[in-house]
Amino acid sequence: MDSFSVREAVLTDAQGISEVLWDIAAAGKRNKRCDVDFAREHYLADPDRIRCSVAFQEEQVLGFQSLKWAVENNPYGAPVGWGVIGTHIRPSAARRGVGRALFRATLLAARENGLPAIDATISATNAEGLAYYSAMGFVDYREHEGAQCKSFSVI
Repeated sequence: MDSFSVREAVLTDAQGISEVLWDIAAAGKRNKRCDVDFAREHYLADPDRIRCSVAFQEEQVLGFQSLKWAVENNPYGAPVGWGVIGTHIRPSAARRGVGRALFRATLLAARENGLPAIDATISATNAEGLAYYSAMGFVDYREHEGAQCKSFSVI
């Protein structure tokens, strides 16, 4: 396995995060926005952000994981006060331990912020995402508009 590092994302990571999203879209696994402004607004400067971590090797972002507060009327229907997680890894960086390393940082942030649980809402057709969250210890707890929702008990 190649070596890489994980750290908290900063605003200047918006370009690298955008590139990860574009790579995922190019592989046919994403159909949402991928631009730098989206990366900045949705992951780095979101007022509900708890932590966004990036895994990088040299100057390239290999993947990132976002943890936000589940607030009233959140788009995932997650219980208010929980965390909501999103994981995005370049297809070329898959199966290298990036997701596991990112989750270690996210879980630490969840504990530091007193979250009782984390929601992962994954497309029901995203077999890789469903398998990843299961491997991290998430369990199915509900379905939501074509998605499978998994939870992880932090406490």
